[in-house]
Amino acid sequence: MAKEKGRKLIAQNKKARHDYLILDTYEAGLVLTGTEVKSLRQGRASLADGFVQLDGHEAWLYNVHVPEYSQGTWTNHSARRKRKLLLHRAEIDKLQATSQETGHTIVPLALYFKDGRAKVEIALAKGKKEYDKRQALREKQDRREADRAMSAVRRRQRA
Repeated sequence: MAKEKGRKLIAQNKKARHDYLILDTYEAGLVLTGTEVKSLRQGRASLADGFVQLDGHEAWLYNVHVPEYSQGTWTNHSARRKRKLLLHRAEIDKLQATSQETGHTIVPLALYFKDGRAKVEIALAKGKKEYDKRQALREKQDRREADRAMSAVRRRQRA
């Protein structure tokens, strides 16, 4: 069996980038059971309600939905159990110091396999206000309209 190379995306949390201002990102390993890995290899997971909580000198991932493995037996895992994150002590200490500030939280952004190992990209984030979300949406629409106008001008120049 050939060793798996590269990054294979399983799940992404697009809503987190809309709801939060991303300050810093980290890559963390996950402690998983066998049936969880098999379920993830089928590309089934949801990060929608997920969050990270620091307990002592350990980081835990909560509310990430990994459905039960269809061919699993009584050894199957619970779909929303808490999962331990594998981070360096210095990273955990830095996250703990910053996340205690008002309005800061730690959210998962992506779940993927990197060289055959399950990883999660977590972000230190600050919650956006409603007007910040509207402003970001307006900027995105303005950028899209400008790109359309530029491409239309380029098409006319070629013709």
